Amino acid sequence: MKRIVVTGGLGYIGSHTVVELLNKGYEVIIIDNLSNSSLDVQNGIEKITGKAVVVNILDLTNREEVLNFFSKNSDIDGIIHFAAYKAVGESVENPLMYYENNLYSLINLLKACKNYSLKANFIFSSSCTVYGNANDLPIHETSPTPSAASPYGNTKQICEEILRDASVSEENINVISLRYFNPIGAHPSALIGELPLGKPQNLVPYITQTAAGVLDQLTVFGSDYNTNDGTCIRDYIDVMDLAEAHVAALELLSNSRNTSKFEVFNLGTGKGTSVLEIIQTFEEVAKIKLDYCFGGRRSGDVEAIYANTKKANTILGWTTKTCLSDSIKNAWKWEQKIRCKDSFEYVLLE
Repeated sequence: MKRIVVTGGLGYIGSHTVVELLNKGYEVIIIDNLSNSSLDVQNGIEKITGKAVVVNILDLTNREEVLNFFSKNSDIDGIIHFAAYKAVGESVENPLMYYENNLYSLINLLKACKNYSLKANFIFSSSCTVYGNANDLPIHETSPTPSAASPYGNTKQICEEILRDASVSEENINVISLRYFNPIGAHPSALIGELPLGKPQNLVPYITQTAAGVLDQLTVFGSDYNTNDGTCIRDYIDVMDLAEAHVAALELLSNSRNTSKFEVFNLGTGKGTSVLEIIQTFEEVAKIKLDYCFGGRRSGDVEAIYANTKKANTILGWTTKTCLSDSIKNAWKWEQKIRCKDSFEYVLLE
């Protein structure tokens, strides 16, 4: 049984990927500092899979803690690195927090790989934000990566550069960087899903919390973009499809089918959907009229972006399976579940 370390494994995408790994027969060790997650997620993972998972509460920015952990857990077959701050707007407001957390955590992991000669099949959680405001759509992996539109996006660019250099200098490090677009949805069981601590930064939980009465009104940031309806366009990918892609990438490295020591793949549906189209889809699925208003543009947001996924389809043998309406249906099912206080113990919004 292969042992995989998943950092941020109690977070949104991390927890769904852990479920997929366990279902594929992997042994999983989670590292998480609980800054944007809860130990309740562990219960959800174990209920879904019927398997136990080990969780280590650990701050990856603390090098001593990281080295100590890997000195005792050097017999691993791969690392999937999710742990990072990830809100564009927040990164604009507090850039140093983002640089410190996102860069130090990666560097400390790579130092551990070097110090203990870990078999580092390394899957990195990157982002389409590395492409900035793209002129040509859809985005290819070879598309330019200009100066990032936000500190968050810049941390992803810098982390990829660090990983590329490390893969060249260290024989035991092979890297796949997954540049994914906009994850949405939840596990169909409604046992795990997206639960931001504080006011949501992402669109779908903002919508579902508004519909559930947690928030008074949804603000659509910007109505004057050069798009079909004036709102931003994104490529919304279901979180379970995304989880499958991480396992496919890990297996590519495990089977030595990678053609270079550092590879990048776009993960998306290949289709752009506007903010208003997401709202309309939610209203159709939930049969609820959503209360929303228009606000000004949000600093750091790009106008439109969606993926060309041919490389991932061909090399990883992966494709998306979940339609937009099903993703939103699962997200709404999850939202309704977590508002039932008798069945869930999350600390909700202040």
